[in-house]
Amino acid sequence: MSTEQQSEQEIRQQEIANLRRDGIVPFEYKYDVTSSIAEVLKKYEGLQVEEEAKDKLSLAGRIIARRGHGKAQFGNLMDDSGTIQYYAKLDLLGDGPYALLERLNTGDFIGIEGVAFRTKRGELSIKIEKLTLLTKTIAPLPEKYHGLTDKELRYRYRYLDLIANPQVKDVFRKRSEIIRLIREFLHKQGFVEVETPVLQTVAGGAAARPFVTHHNALDMDLSLRISHEIPLKKLIVGGFEKVYELGKAFRNEGISYKHNPEYTLMELYQAYTDYEGMMELMEEICSYLVHQLYGTHVIQYQGQTVDFTTPWPRVEYTEINLDEFEEKTIRPTFLVNYPKAESPLAKPHRSRADIVERFEVVCCGMEIANAYSELSDPLDQRERFMDQARQRAAGNEEATMMDEEFVKALEHGLPPTGGLGIGIDRIVMILTDQASVRDVILFPHMREKQES
Repeated sequence: MSTEQQSEQEIRQQEIANLRRDGIVPFEYKYDVTSSIAEVLKKYEGLQVEEEAKDKLSLAGRIIARRGHGKAQFGNLMDDSGTIQYYAKLDLLGDGPYALLERLNTGDFIGIEGVAFRTKRGELSIKIEKLTLLTKTIAPLPEKYHGLTDKELRYRYRYLDLIANPQVKDVFRKRSEIIRLIREFLHKQGFVEVETPVLQTVAGGAAARPFVTHHNALDMDLSLRISHEIPLKKLIVGGFEKVYELGKAFRNEGISYKHNPEYTLMELYQAYTDYEGMMELMEEICSYLVHQLYGTHVIQYQGQTVDFTTPWPRVEYTEINLDEFEEKTIRPTFLVNYPKAESPLAKPHRSRADIVERFEVVCCGMEIANAYSELSDPLDQRERFMDQARQRAAGNEEATMMDEEFVKALEHGLPPTGGLGIGIDRIVMILTDQASVRDVILFPHMREKQES
């Protein structure tokens, strides 16, 4: 903290003490709001210059700008929905409340009651008739509210980013809408949403390094899950035919523009289908999302046109250089039929040796989905786990872990099943036109801040 910031905070702390001395509550308990700012802007957009509405309203929000002095002053008030100008006049508000308004800072929260009117300059505003201090701030807004532009600071202090750059909230509102639409689509398709353990004795279902922790009461090591796969397939064994889970997964790996160690994953499993059925379902999910959000199947991502129109192209995995394919592939594309050695949980291809029925979807230079015809032969599964165990013993820390309990479940019978996993963060990146996964995660992981 700079000396200047420290000085300003000390001044504000003294001001809080002065408010309390004067009988003014600096941290109010509640405030009754009748309208959001967006609702006011819409309702009164037809007011003419210098016309005043008749009905009273109350708003609450944060002061983000102040100007004027003497017997009249203007300011801007921001709530979750938008920003509006307020106007305070000494003879209308009264000596005490007007003096209180003059003592406030940008960043403080207030409640105002009054009427909407349009100024001589044509700006829709609120004429304050009553003022309530809701929260007195100690720390100033970032860069005096001229904006928080440093990326690292924006990610580290997301709450300040949202204040200084309110358009960021639109990305996360869109993220919420995308997740809602995915659930809506799957519900219509008859899928049941379930919850499975985050702490697992065996972190299976993917080739990745897990985060390991220790349960003190049970005196046992546990891992944060790297996928939802194994418990969901156990539910198919148990009689569910369509299940999905949308939640966090954790991989102890690097951080990049498309990787975060904690990420959101949606996995679904459907009985009596295969990877062909999963390709159709993937196309349907994405088509539904894009059309519901934008009314079209063609969008822009980072200056490039992305066409989600189905059917999507299919490319044999064994025929391409994966790194160069991913980088150059913009339109969603299926990479199909993977080597058996790379896919220990996928069913063998029905007509090709050493190949499994697996696909990944690549779009905008990123893998966004992975799917199989699920392996249901417990003898084959045990042998593949043993092969993975040999790889781990040889030093491959990302080899899939042996899961004897899962093999036992398969011995009770897994029907023909298709499984699909979708990386939600990357889907959101594409559908909100964001260049980094950090821009669609509210609190991305950061290195510890080095204090100067």
